Amino acid sequence: MTTLYLVRHGRPASGYGDSLDPGLDETGLAQARRTARELASLPHPLPVYSSPLRRCRETGLPLAELWGVQPIIFPEVGEVPSPPLSLEQRQEWLRAAMKSDWAFMQSSAPADAPDYGLWRTTLLDALRAMSGDVVIFSHFIAINAVIGAALGNEQVINFRPDHASITTVEVASGNFLITALGQETAGTGSVMLGRSTG
Repeated sequence: MTTLYLVRHGRPASGYGDSLDPGLDETGLAQARRTARELASLPHPLPVYSSPLRRCRETGLPLAELWGVQPIIFPEVGEVPSPPLSLEQRQEWLRAAMKSDWAFMQSSAPADAPDYGLWRTTLLDALRAMSGDVVIFSHFIAINAVIGAALGNEQVINFRPDHASITTVEVASGNFLITALGQETAGTGSVMLGRSTG
């Protein structure tokens, strides 16, 4: 049995449609410190993994410093890749994708879009392969992919993890078991398309 502490990054300085790789704003930095204090109460330090994107690396840094560990950059838990679109079109694409299931997300994407089934499978297989308890700083849709696998649900969005929230999942015999969902965002999908997305 492996326990995964899946942490969504703190609030970024700009939204999904404004920047490809924003860092955290002041609120996000405070959220990162709060989450670090909460996770530091675990019985012993755990390996810390992070998406390559700045908002995740910056969210994980306070915990890594408290524990005296070096974060491991883990591309498999990165942001869901978007089709080759402008920033504005990218946001519109995500708006539609979040209302759909994985099959529709793939079928409605441009011909040169990434393979979303492969992206999800790679993510889930990488987490199944973890050999011990870990903390992973990741993204809204990546965390939802794990929860969807646990529920046997093909919808892209299954719940709305808030910034810097902690979702706990156990992996046993290749199956994901939800221990605790993280705190959810207030409001609806339109809220998520601003700073809340990703």
